[in-house]
Amino acid sequence: MSKLTPEMLGYVAGFLTTVSFVPQVLQVYRTRTTQGVSTGMLVIFGLGLIAWLWYGVWIDSPPVIVTNSVTLALVSLVLVAKWRWP
Repeated sequence: MSKLTPEMLGYVAGFLTTVSFVPQVLQVYRTRTTQGVSTGMLVIFGLGLIAWLWYGVWIDSPPVIVTNSVTLALVSLVLVAKWRWP
């Protein structure tokens, strides 16, 4: 069995933080309401994800790039839903 590498740990950590946002996306999609979701939090979180993505590209880290790209897509879906289903 191989040892855990920093890159593997990065993918595990990124996967867990990305998956933690999925229930919010599903809740918004099922209920078609975003009343309980803060626009400010989504915008700030999205900006943080953009910064992490930029950092990942800068240091050429696939785990940072992949996981933050997916999470940014999920956050973007919820932001679009906020404008569509207030």
